[in-house]
Formats: sequence, C-alpha cells, structure tokens
Amino acid sequence: MRDDDSGESPTLAGLGEFAVIDRLVRGRRQPGAVLLGPGDDAALLAAGDGRTLISTDVLVQDRHFRLDWSTPHDVGRKAIAQNAADIEAMGGRPTAFVAGFAAPGDTPAARVDALVDGMWDEAERIGAGIAGGDLVSGPLWVLSVTVLGDLDGRAPVLRSGARTGSVLAVTGELGRSAAGYALWDKGIGGFDDLRRRHLVPQPPYGQGAAAAAAGAQAMIDVSDGLVADLRHVAEASGVAIDVSTAALAADRDALTAAATAVGADPLAWVLGGGEDHALAACFAGRPPAGWRVVGTVLDGPARVLVDGAEWSGYAGWQSY
Repeated sequence: MRDDDSGESPTLAGLGEFAVIDRLVRGRRQPGAVLLGPGDDAALLAAGDGRTLISTDVLVQDRHFRLDWSTPHDVGRKAIAQNAADIEAMGGRPTAFVAGFAAPGDTPAARVDALVDGMWDEAERIGAGIAGGDLVSGPLWVLSVTVLGDLDGRAPVLRSGARTGSVLAVTGELGRSAAGYALWDKGIGGFDDLRRRHLVPQPPYGQGAAAAAAGAQAMIDVSDGLVADLRHVAEASGVAIDVSTAALAADRDALTAAATAVGADPLAWVLGGGEDHALAACFAGRPPAGWRVVGTVLDGPARVLVDGAEWSGYAGWQSY
C-alpha cells in the first residue's frame, strides 16, 4: 500500500528505513542477468562475458536537478539514462544498476516511490534491473547510481583509438537539453519537447553496441558538451578532430526558434550543451545505420577544431 488511510503519504522518518526499502523493492521483476536482487547483503549478477563494465554518477538536488522543474519520476529516469549512456559509450549493454539515495526524513514516501518508479521505467527500456542500493537521511536529495554492463564478447571501445583519416560520427540529438535548460531558467513557456528533454534525456540505446560491432575506433558519451567531450578523445588518441557545422545544421535548425526566444546562439547549444547523452565515435569507414558523419580526424596536436578553427564559444559543463 502506497499511502495511509487518510490519503496522505507517510514520511521516510515515519516509516523507517526497512519499511521504506520494502516499499521500493516489493513486486519488482528482475531481468535474467540479476540472479539475486535486493534482500541480502549483496546482489548476485551473471557476467556472461566474464568481464563487467562499471560506471557511477551522482546527482545532487539543485545542482543536477530541481524538484520545482522535475518530478521525482523524471529524476529517476534521468539518473538511470545518464549512467546507461556511459556503458553504451564503451560498446556495452547495461545489465543492472545499484543506487544510494539520501533525503530528509520528512520527505513523503510517495515521492520516493515515484523516484524509484522512474528508475525502473528507464531501466526496463533497456532490459536492465535495479539490483540493490542504500537509503540514508540527508539535508537534500542526493542520488548515486552505479551501472554494470556486459560487452557480449567484444573488446571495449576506448577514447584512445581514433586515427588520422577516420571520420567522426554522432548518433542521437545535440543541444536539446541545453535549450531546455535555458527555457526553464528564463521562465519561457512552450517548446514542450525541449523543456522535457532537459528533464529526461534520450540516449540512443543499442547504438553503442552497434558502433562497436561496426568497428568503432573510439567513442564517448556526450555528457558535458560535444567540443568538451571530443577533446577527451583527441587528447587520449593524440589527434586533432575537426567538426563541421554544416553537418550539424539539422540540430542547429531544430533549436533556432527556442534560441530566438531566449536570445541565444543555437550553435552554442549544439557544440557546448551537454546532458543529451548522444554518442560520438570515430570510424575508419562508413558508420552504421543511425549514425551521421559530422567531422574528420586529423594529425595532431591534440585539439578540437570547428570548421578548421579553434572554437572560442562555450565548450561544455564543468563540475567545479
């Protein structure tokens, strides 16, 4: 039962830790990779490949999400999506998540139910499960999620494999989250899809494995911004990467109306906006279906160019 007889949700403190955990795990169905889910001191996962990909992200209230913009369900979906994108960027398949959550004791338990529902909603979209976690009291919401993934026998796609003469390609859409953030921040209504895309990203699930199977040399999740993330690839590979704005025209044009409303440059959102969790990869030949070529790999020194020149605009998110 989610609420008490008065129709009001009990608080986390009122229920206590173990009663809250029971609410959050009761009735959930795990995928085959989760051999033993919540209920013991540790979960048990199958690792058919013999190796396991692992990545972690932390989301802090008012830094990575705002509860006056996002519903708890939105926050749960976002937490899972951005972690899953890291596994995709290695050429893998997300299999399971574990989560730690802190919140004030007076938080209505129904809001945490909604958070977990959102996490499960997103995890089930990719055939993964939530295998366990922890719950503690804290002054504000903090959600730490660790994802585990399987390579299905393939080698991981690193950032360090890009080679001169290769093409740069992306899959997924760029600049949408940055546009949505600007609209929310300035209180501009309309543009419902863009505003929504800031709250809940849409990673191109399955495309990481498709890129790996097609021979991707290097790959990265566009979490901080295209230019910023490509710089990691350039530095790890010792190459220069030249991005073509003409090849990004569809992304720019999709944001033009919102940029006019905000008074911004849509190209800055495309090149510098993060949190779309698109994927960028380098290929020696033609990329697979669903990918579009947006640049080339050149001899070093390691740097990222835009139309052959250094980019002087906003390059991407900084955590500090």
